Amino acid sequence: MTVVDAPLPVPRKGRKGAGLTLRDVARLAGVAPITASRALNTPDAVSETVLRKVRDAVARTGYVPNLLAGGLASRKSRLVAAVVPTIVGPIFLETVQSLTESLADAGYQLMLGQSGYENSREDALLEAIIGRRPDGVVLTGIMRSAESRKRLLASGIPVVETWDLTPTPIDMLVGFSHEHIGVAVARHLHAAGRRRVAVIAGVDERSRRRARAFSDEAVRLGMAAAGVAEVPSCMVPAPTTLGSGRSGLSRLLATDARIDGVFCSSDILAMGVMIEAQVRNIAIPSQLAVMGFGDLSFSRDLHPQLTTVRIDGTGIGKAAAHFIIERAEGREVADRVQDIGFTIIERESV
Repeated sequence: MTVVDAPLPVPRKGRKGAGLTLRDVARLAGVAPITASRALNTPDAVSETVLRKVRDAVARTGYVPNLLAGGLASRKSRLVAAVVPTIVGPIFLETVQSLTESLADAGYQLMLGQSGYENSREDALLEAIIGRRPDGVVLTGIMRSAESRKRLLASGIPVVETWDLTPTPIDMLVGFSHEHIGVAVARHLHAAGRRRVAVIAGVDERSRRRARAFSDEAVRLGMAAAGVAEVPSCMVPAPTTLGSGRSGLSRLLATDARIDGVFCSSDILAMGVMIEAQVRNIAIPSQLAVMGFGDLSFSRDLHPQLTTVRIDGTGIGKAAAHFIIERAEGREVADRVQDIGFTIIERESV
């Protein structure tokens, strides 16, 4: 049997975070563990053939070398890594704060990483995190590259994905359905008498899914022009800004001046829409209804107050911390997928 045809090694069970080891990689490559170590750490010290075998084994398994000293590898780090797309906007801050406090109460510290909205940046960040073997990893969203998913599974580190929903998480999940939000917002605007709606959304994958579900439901409810398969939309860069909201409304009105309702993928965008509407002397909500997402602290202080979708960021943080702590302490988590749902906060802008 050739090395290429060899079955992938089964991670050994035992202490937290064992996952795939260098010994597993060496066995798959058909070399001694010390030789595999040399190939990874001092590649010039081995032959091209050996180097190729070891690198092929690493690629097939998703193994990430443990960057901690050997004497520390068997101990708990008491560190948990969290990855968010951005710290510029406030949307994830409630979750981060709750996660930090809940972990600290149990004697763990939080390391925070910013991945941006591109998978390539997240891949590099996750590789660095896995190499340092934290006691847990908390991620935003469920859209991982195939390579990152393989590395996370191979590491054996407890993982909690958040701010999204899927029946097949990498490990554990605390979140909500973006598609259900889009549908609920469309129905809310329809119930308020809106019949010509539009959407402004960030280009990130989660915002796109909310926007798509909103558009599909709005068309089904007859909230688009006759014969049109989707409602007018404006996609803007992520993270979203107030300026994007203003320019987004301008672009939508240039397409259809009769728009009477706008769903925004963030409260920041919604505030920009409201400012642009006021500049244009468009009354809110009598002429234009505006709905946001996030229920940020300023939303209730706007004039008129913003109707928006509330996500329990504190609940997400507490649940994610509980999942990580349970697994880090060697206890099983029975229900690994938790749907926290969402709430439409009715105020004055609809």
